[in-house]
Amino acid sequence: MSKLKVGIIGSGNIGTDLMMKLQNNSFLELTTMIGIDPNSEGLKRAEELGIEVINNGIEGFVQKAELADLLFDATSAKAHQLHAEVLSGLKKRIIDLTPAAIGPFVVPPVNLRTHIQKENVNLITCGGQATIPIVHAINEVSEVNYAEIVATISSKSAGPGTRANIDEFTETTARGIEIIGGAKKGKAIIILNPAEPPIMMRDTVYCVLDENDFDQEKLISSIKNMVKKVQSYVPGYRLRMDPIIDGKTVVVYLEVEGSGDYLPSYAGNLDIMTASAVKVAEEIAQYDLAETV
Repeated sequence: MSKLKVGIIGSGNIGTDLMMKLQNNSFLELTTMIGIDPNSEGLKRAEELGIEVINNGIEGFVQKAELADLLFDATSAKAHQLHAEVLSGLKKRIIDLTPAAIGPFVVPPVNLRTHIQKENVNLITCGGQATIPIVHAINEVSEVNYAEIVATISSKSAGPGTRANIDEFTETTARGIEIIGGAKKGKAIIILNPAEPPIMMRDTVYCVLDENDFDQEKLISSIKNMVKKVQSYVPGYRLRMDPIIDGKTVVVYLEVEGSGDYLPSYAGNLDIMTASAVKVAEEIAQYDLAETV
């Protein structure tokens, strides 16, 4: 079976974890890793794995554009603006793991099929990937007037890119809660927790519904079914307890444990991004294969 050739832009923690997840993938062939620091751990590991390394950034890829048809951008929101422009000119598809939000927002179990042919799709943020499916599941049963999410992650799992993009995180996640989750109004908060030993990613989803006359069993079932869908590609994603329903208010507590492919298990915030990116790319590859048959 022909595989979709993919490359990774960014040789930091997210790019390196993504590289490890792509090893021996049934649908995707990782052909290149692109970075700007020749001494980075990610580029060294890529070279050891026999993956072609480009150490002068997107400019270097332009000279070898035949290497990949789809690129994962694991850099920063600001850098992605340039990458998107360059790759669009090369007719390459992009899965954007930064909060740049140039392309349409995508959460795999909610709206991937709607945007599967788009040139550039955006994975919002780690908080968005963890919580928007739950807001959507609730909204499917009873309209959500207001949704607020709090994403708490270990300080140790928040690298320079995450710290530099906190404003984008809150704005982009809030928009995703509204556009994809279906809430009339969304709000997002991120907390960097310095606790030792490091905590796993934890997310609180707080929703105020339009009415209190809804089927509670159906609502809880919708949430749990959505959790199972996310678990199919993020095994460490789970409810910490049953949803709490009080009148029009619904509160859901989540936890995300990383798979430990490259990063420690407490870095679920990074793991859910790379796992979601792989899921999107696999679906694109399978869609392309079906279209050519």
